[in-house]
Amino acid sequence: MSGHGFHVHGPHDHALEHASHEAPNGIAGKLAVITALLATVGALFSYMGGLTQANAGLYKNDAAIKKTEAANQWAYFQSKGNKQNMAELAVMLVPEEKKAKYQQEVERYKSEKAEIMLGAQKLEAESKAFDEKSAEQMHQHHRWAQATTALQVSIALAAIALLTKKGWMGAATLAMGAIGIAVGIAAWRHL
Repeated sequence: MSGHGFHVHGPHDHALEHASHEAPNGIAGKLAVITALLATVGALFSYMGGLTQANAGLYKNDAAIKKTEAANQWAYFQSKGNKQNMAELAVMLVPEEKKAKYQQEVERYKSEKAEIMLGAQKLEAESKAFDEKSAEQMHQHHRWAQATTALQVSIALAAIALLTKKGWMGAATLAMGAIGIAVGIAAWRHL
């Protein structure tokens, strides 16, 4: 009872208060700390996995847009080629006094086609670069996913170690956690 600064503790209150201030001991306490650390690192790896997957999708979308723009340029190039062919045919069919006009058109279409071709090739190169970035991001995503999975297995092993109280399961927890962290470092370093 608490009144005017006077408080009476029950017999177990004192033990609970001391236990809450002490570091966890035994295999259960150590595994609890390890599990919390693994879960935290796993959450970060999972976030990075999602981020790289989203980036891969965005780059793939950009690649598709550039590919479509390039296809449009190639269609424009082809239409100019058709007009050039018509002008070349006109050069052969019209009277001599009109041939110079159509020959100028042929030369104009050749010049326009050269510019259009350069633009289309540039767009195709941009599309290829975005595809390569997408593939790189997907590779990194797979590494993050592998690291996250290894950490999840490690956490499951920790639970089994707690239930079975087997020391070797605790060692397996640490080993799998180390593998997960190593794969996460590989993902971070783009390996």
